[in-house]
Amino acid sequence: DHNPQISMNYGITSIPAILFVKGGQVVDKLVGAQPKANFLKKIEQHK
Repeated sequence: DHNPQISMNYGITSIPAILFVKGGQVVDKLVGAQPKANFLKKIEQHK
């Protein structure tokens, strides 16, 4: 809410929104409440 331009830049329309950034680029994201297993899967995918 304090910086709406940032959320617009990244296409964030819902919270929570977790962006996975690698090499300065967004490579994936999770939106909404997620179980721990989903986070771990995404982390493994983008190592």
